[in-house]
Amino acid sequence: MRYYPINVDLHGQSVLIVGGGKVAARKAKRLVAAGARLTVIAPVLAPALAELAEQGMLRHLEREYRHGDLAGAMLAFAATDDPQLNREVAAEAKERGILADVVDAPAQGAFTTPAVLEQGDLMITVSTGGASPALSRQIVTMIEPFFGPEYAEAVSLLGTVREKLLTEKVGNAYNDPVFAELAALNLPALIKNGQRDVIDQILLKLSATGARPGPDGADKKEPS
Repeated sequence: MRYYPINVDLHGQSVLIVGGGKVAARKAKRLVAAGARLTVIAPVLAPALAELAEQGMLRHLEREYRHGDLAGAMLAFAATDDPQLNREVAAEAKERGILADVVDAPAQGAFTTPAVLEQGDLMITVSTGGASPALSRQIVTMIEPFFGPEYAEAVSLLGTVREKLLTEKVGNAYNDPVFAELAALNLPALIKNGQRDVIDQILLKLSATGARPGPDGADKKEPS
């Protein structure tokens, strides 16, 4: 395995994309959603990127990339249609110790971005190590029907239970079996079928009454 999978908190972090086309737009959408302070360097922006810029979601430098542009960035993306320019971005990133994704030559960069299926806080990623992004996206499309909005609600509910138990500083001897039992239940199916009473009984049984479904619990619909 060449790459090590990791989830990175980009909230408030400086991220740079060199390139303004469709590939850059796909990267930008997810980076903005993750809370990154995004800068895009390109003479022209694709419509999706231009819209984000107009909304103030990213900063657009309307020019070509210059050496030194990566200063202060946590991550960089070389996403132009010029292979040589992408290599120059990768080289500067290496000089500065910045992780870079080189979209047309993954081996030249430090990481690749997988295809992602999201339902709330549930994130399922598919990667071919940069060999075939199209295949990764195809696989996500194939599995998407199996993970509907009920999974977003199930993850939110499990997170509420976990937060309650950890806040109360209940010992691991109690936490571990509770988490294991909750994980073993098919909560998404119960939610999808509207079996709120069953979920309520389960949580009561596990002595997690503070996280019981109600106005602020599982009865509250999560956005899909």
